Amino acid sequence: MVPETVVSLIGSSAAVITTLCWLPQAFKIIRDRDASSISYSSYGALAIGVAMWLAYGLLIGSVPVIAANAVTLVFVIAILGLKAYFTKAARAAQLAVAPAANG
Repeated sequence: MVPETVVSLIGSSAAVITTLCWLPQAFKIIRDRDASSISYSSYGALAIGVAMWLAYGLLIGSVPVIAANAVTLVFVIAILGLKAYFTKAARAAQLAVAPAANG
């Protein structure tokens, strides 16, 4: 049988890695000011799945599941927000350039 500390270490490490893996994507979007490669449907489905994991964690009272999925949900929603913001900004820039080009 595997000692409980090893099991906890594996679970905690997995939670930290899969929670923080969204930071590089968010930083890249902010740095490049571009989120055109982000899929609303993929990240929307991910947000729903993570919210369900969060609900599951709340129902079973598992602090690691709750914490990991609460933080992940914040990151995923932030990435979706950045996608919406930069998509809107790109459209506004295109509209501002289009009349000048036709003028």
